[in-house]
Amino acid sequence: MKSSHISLSVQGMTCASCVGRVERVLKKLPGVEQANVNLATERAEIDVTDASLVQQAIQAIQKVGYQAAVVSEGGDDHLADRQQAEVAHLRMQLWVALLLTLPVFILEMGAHLVPAFHHWVANTIGTQNSWLLQFVLTTAVLVGPGRHFYLLGVPALLKAAPDMNSLVAVGTAAAYLYSVVATFMPSLLPDGTVNVYFEAAAVIVTLILLGRFLEARAKGNTSQAIRHLMGLQAKTARVVRNGTITDLPIDQVQVGDTLEIRPGERIPVDGKVLDGHSFVDESMISGEPVPVEKSIDTQVVGGTVNQTGALRVQAVSVGKDTVLAQIIHMVQQAQGAKLPIQALVDRVNLWFVPVVMGIAMLTFVIWFVWGPSPALTFAVVNAVAVLIIACPCAMGLATPTSIMVGTGRGAQIGVLFRKGEALQLLRDVKVVAVDKTGTLTQGKPVLTDLVVADEFNEENVLALVAAVESRSEHPIAQAIVTAAKNKSLSLPDLTEFESVTGYGVQAQANGMKVAVGADRFMQKLGLDVSIFNETAQKLGNEGKTPMYASIDGRLAAIIAVADPLKENTVQAIAALHQLGLKVAMITGDNQRTAEAIARQLSIDEVVAEVLPDGKVHAVSRLFEQYGSVAFVGDGINDAPALAQAQVGIAIGTGTDVAMEAADVVLMSGDLMGVPDAIALSKATMRNIRQNLFWAFVYNAALVPVAAGVLYPAYGILLSPVFAAGAMALSSVFVVSNALRLRRFQALRFSR
Repeated sequence: MKSSHISLSVQGMTCASCVGRVERVLKKLPGVEQANVNLATERAEIDVTDASLVQQAIQAIQKVGYQAAVVSEGGDDHLADRQQAEVAHLRMQLWVALLLTLPVFILEMGAHLVPAFHHWVANTIGTQNSWLLQFVLTTAVLVGPGRHFYLLGVPALLKAAPDMNSLVAVGTAAAYLYSVVATFMPSLLPDGTVNVYFEAAAVIVTLILLGRFLEARAKGNTSQAIRHLMGLQAKTARVVRNGTITDLPIDQVQVGDTLEIRPGERIPVDGKVLDGHSFVDESMISGEPVPVEKSIDTQVVGGTVNQTGALRVQAVSVGKDTVLAQIIHMVQQAQGAKLPIQALVDRVNLWFVPVVMGIAMLTFVIWFVWGPSPALTFAVVNAVAVLIIACPCAMGLATPTSIMVGTGRGAQIGVLFRKGEALQLLRDVKVVAVDKTGTLTQGKPVLTDLVVADEFNEENVLALVAAVESRSEHPIAQAIVTAAKNKSLSLPDLTEFESVTGYGVQAQANGMKVAVGADRFMQKLGLDVSIFNETAQKLGNEGKTPMYASIDGRLAAIIAVADPLKENTVQAIAALHQLGLKVAMITGDNQRTAEAIARQLSIDEVVAEVLPDGKVHAVSRLFEQYGSVAFVGDGINDAPALAQAQVGIAIGTGTDVAMEAADVVLMSGDLMGVPDAIALSKATMRNIRQNLFWAFVYNAALVPVAAGVLYPAYGILLSPVFAAGAMALSSVFVVSNALRLRRFQALRFSR
């Protein structure tokens, strides 16, 4: 049975435990094959046996306390709006909490820190009245801005699936209830333990709200790349129907419609130019700043900007089928992916909160039984500190935020990660295998050399040879004809055209007999080609196959047509070498040509004259010999090798089949995208490791401190207030560190 894919937006998740709970409930549903939930993108990606299960999935998510909705085909374009609304809501909650908490903090901490202030409060307001005022204000904080933690945390705790909200709820409730007993029923507490910790409960809520506010604001920046791409989509199009020009919403444009695009306007959809001439800024898909010339029958891409002239365009692809829509979809898919490294994090998070609650209980018991007087006070304060310091927000955000920013930055420089896992796999690549034609080279033969014999004129020879070759459809013949046209040469009329199988072609042009072909053709005609031996040797060393031309029975010229290297190929291979990688070329071309190009580019290994299945075997052998392989190709014949390699990288100017088989797509067709992609992978994985190190080490180091292990030797305890501040800071640090990837720059190496 063919599986279906469902994308759901999930609201209300705050930490790694929330992600784990949603994933677990989805995976328990019958018919769900796979479920991945992402905290940073707030999405659940589900593979199901039947698309009708979507309502069951939504209901299951709602039962565990979160809101869910189906993401439309065009993508979750409301994420930015939700994030802005969340930031505004948290800002308001934070201000309310801050205004209510400040008097509590001043009354209690001021009295502890400044003895004169303590005496002033006792002599004017009175200690009991001060506690009553703190009770009223703290209750307002917990019932108002802090109620979110209880509404989510308590049900999760009752379902034996505690999360960050549960930790905050239990910690603040413990501090608050202890203070309520001390205020209203002090006789229930042992002598010397009658103290209030209203300020701890209020300040904890306020600091965590501050952390969530800063985190939400930073998370909004992580989806900047998607918002930028969506901003490139035109909202309306000028459509010609029945001879009338009408402005229509973009979703009403149909395939086959004729559109008018004026200078300076964004092209609404993918199409073909019917009329007009202009230059179009295509930097959004290629990363190249130089405008591209457009004329009749050339293709235009939706989202690019028309610059100089008016164009009339026929719509070829609309809606989700446009290049821009597919780019957005690929980026969203990659951002929602889970890297292999995330599996470790998920296993830890599954047990993290229950373990922390166990440590907090153990801390309470140890301090209560063996702690100094007042033991109950020490037990409560330290247990609360453990609960608050260990909230797993940072661990839940460590990986997905880096993925979001990394893949988004990749899209901006023309590197599209179709599969998020490629971000991690590229880092471990040991050898980059590349196809030749269309990847290293332009994929289109051009005339590279024309050396004429004495007494012959170069332009006359080219015109005569091009005239003869104009009757042939062979790419080499077309390259010679194109070279003549580029020089504005007029081609003479032909008579008596003849194709000599295995040798070449010949014809009468301008009354002269012209023959073009291999050296054996010249020898058949009784001509000695030895005068061009040195030139032929040089061309052979460059991987070019020489041809010869004779005019009226005399050897006239030696000609070479070749597929030239792309502009940045040399630079790209040098960049890969500087990254410490081996480079192999796998091609169906002949061995001599392949080796000549390999020498030019300093390629380490050559596999030539192979069919598509031979490319697959070559990739497998390279993997066994060196380790992880990235294969770069552009053609249909490259698709099997792209799928076989640990990471398949498709040139975006190639075929759709190649791009579908690949893990990474280079939109510009520039091979420099390969070292860029690898460097971005290394930078992203380094960023993830930094985030995970901070999140795990932070908890491993501070949970024992909060429990009081330093107290016997150094007399150091961690106040719940400072624990709340440190916890909030850890999440902000993780997200801010991920945002540094937005400054990643494309590589520019020199050989």
